[in-house]
Order: sequence, then structure tokens, then C-alpha cells
Amino acid sequence: MSRELGALARELSIPYYEAALPAHDSFHANRVRDLSIRLADECEGTVDRDVLSAAAWLHDVGRPLERTGEIDDHDEWGANEAADLLAAEDVSPDRIAAVERCVRAHSIRASSPEPETLEAKLLFDADKLDATGAVGIVRLACIVGERSGRTGEKHAVIDDSSVQRPATADRPDVSLLREWARERLDELYTDPGRRLGASRWEFTESFFARFADELGVEGER
Repeated sequence: MSRELGALARELSIPYYEAALPAHDSFHANRVRDLSIRLADECEGTVDRDVLSAAAWLHDVGRPLERTGEIDDHDEWGANEAADLLAAEDVSPDRIAAVERCVRAHSIRASSPEPETLEAKLLFDADKLDATGAVGIVRLACIVGERSGRTGEKHAVIDDSSVQRPATADRPDVSLLREWARERLDELYTDPGRRLGASRWEFTESFFARFADELGVEGER
């Protein structure tokens, strides 16, 4: 197999994202790829950037199927699918295993294994960083819509339930996006990831301060 692994993985992954919604589409995969390489460039230690790039392109290939209920765990399914795709292209078993480990451990969900390799940690961090800052706020808002559309739950409202409505309000408010972003930043593994996360958190905080100001939560409307 003479082709660059990252470029091969991109070509193999694109058809899987055709049915994806915006929060987990090929543009997200591309941003995660670019972010992971950026973190690798700032990271101490040896990083296999080709494995990292390939894992970034393949990490969410199972998302469209999970969204429609055809599979339960896009991490596990995606890791197995990535292994099969790369094996069919005669990629060496050791490199397939390295990509597979990254894909399997990229999620924040409790059932996902801890990322053990540096490449897996960088992929995890890059994926979580794409849920922070300006892009992240838009992505997380999209995810609220995706979940509501899939499960029949009520959509989030543009309001602050803790101030404007009783705490028992039956719909989530948009401030939950702040909680989701903070949760992801608290889980980062690498120093470059945490540094970039701190910068993006500053923007996130300023956004929600402006958000509260525009809603007039500090005073009367």
C-alpha cells in the first residue's frame, strides 16, 4: 500500500458522511483532522500523523447509522468498519490497529474506553475542541436539534430556565450548551489541547454573558 494513509482514509470515509447531519458531517471530520494535526505539532513526543489523520477522517463514519437507530454505538461500529475498510486496501495490520484504537476511544460517553496512545488522546481532544468556541456553539445547537428530531423530545428554547422559568421547566434551555462545552474541556488529555481549550472557553464565556445580556436576565425586559 503506497498511498498516504490519511488521504486514503479521507476517500474511504466521504461516502459515509453523505447521510450525516451538520454536527457530524465530513466538514466536522475535516476540522477534527486539522485540529488534531495542529495539536500534534505542539505536542512533545512522537506522533504518527498519518494514523492520526486517518483516524480523524474515520472517527464518525457510524454517526448517521447511530442517529437512525441502526446501530447502538458508533465508536465500536466505526472502529470495526475502519479496520475492514483499511484491510481491504492492504494497509498493514499494525497501522490498522493504531487507527482502530483511536476511533474506538474518541467518544466522551461512559462506555468508551480510555484513549491510551498519544494519537488516540490527540484525536479525542480535537474532537472535543470542535464542540467549543464559536464553531462549537453552533455544533452543539445542531446536536440539540438532532436529538430532538430523533427521539421526539421537545426542542430547546432560547431562554434561561433558571431565571425566567421554574427549575422544573419541561424543556431544556440553550444554556445547556455551556455545560456541554465545559464538560468536554474538563476531559481533555493533552497540554496543547488544554491550552487551546482555555482560549476557546474565554469566547464561550463571553458569548453566554452577551446571551444573558440580550435576554435581559439581569433586569426587567
